[in-house]
Amino acid sequence: MDTMELGRTGEQVSKLALGAMQMGNATDEQTSFRILDRYAEIGGSFLDTADCYEWWSEPGSRGGHSEELLGRWMRAGNRRDDVFLATKGSAVPEHSPDLWAADGTANWDLARRTFAGAGADTLRHALDGSLRRLGTDHVDLYYVHVDDRSTPLEETLEALAGLVTAGKVRYLGWSNVRTWRLEAIRQLCDRYGWPAPVAVQQQHSYLRRRAGLDNASIVDAEQWDYLATHRDLTLVAYSPILKGVYDDPARQREHWMMESYAGPDTDARLAAVTELAGEVGVTPNQLVLAWHLHQSEPPVVPLIGPRTFEQFENLLPALDVKLDADQLGRLDGV
Repeated sequence: MDTMELGRTGEQVSKLALGAMQMGNATDEQTSFRILDRYAEIGGSFLDTADCYEWWSEPGSRGGHSEELLGRWMRAGNRRDDVFLATKGSAVPEHSPDLWAADGTANWDLARRTFAGAGADTLRHALDGSLRRLGTDHVDLYYVHVDDRSTPLEETLEALAGLVTAGKVRYLGWSNVRTWRLEAIRQLCDRYGWPAPVAVQQQHSYLRRRAGLDNASIVDAEQWDYLATHRDLTLVAYSPILKGVYDDPARQREHWMMESYAGPDTDARLAAVTELAGEVGVTPNQLVLAWHLHQSEPPVVPLIGPRTFEQFENLLPALDVKLDADQLGRLDGV
């Protein structure tokens, strides 16, 4: 597993990050440990979770399942010093029985209106809870999970600076955030001497979001240009293969994630991926993951979140795919 520098920190992280969102729920503990062991075996070390994972899995849940599982896995093999551990706060919704419908499905509209947010006390308590579940005294990277515009940025940034000073957090990140907010954050950190984010976690894939989409979570052309210019920020790309749609024409037609991408541009890109994958001798999912790993302006850390061990193993050949300038040009020129 190759590594790359996180921002301009000098810290080396795995070029492929492993997301643990489903671990402890959709992915049972035995399978989760098997995936984690295999990831470590091939040299992976960049683990990603959040305090809210997965509150939506069952009525009454407050999340924390993933962090607890990672804590058990690290303790089982004394692995804490071998991993670069990232977690997030601010996205646990206010508890309410209305968060779940009668059939047990989550009410996401209500959840998004009642996220805990990034107030100073909220973040301090959230991080303490995360550290307790993870069984560690610090995390390597702590994200504001959902950008909170109702709390003054100064309050959030001063609180985060305090967490770094206290030794509970090494580096900071932001997620689901617009470019102008990233610049405001950076300006305030520079003004007050607070530690600035070194990572931004956004949804990013080979498909480009459809024209006119209003979405703060998906990288657009402006944000891509901003990150290419500001190399002290590393893009951690979640959903890089969009739930595996590249391999499955049925999912391309039916999966809800495709609503953000549907259109002739996407049709052309799917065709290009399928054609080149056949020439290279890999699956379209593997090719797209390899395309992420080849990005340099800006560099990208793709974050995969396999539900099964088989899904994880099926993505690993992407690590060995070498795309030349002509092949990358074909993909980027669509």
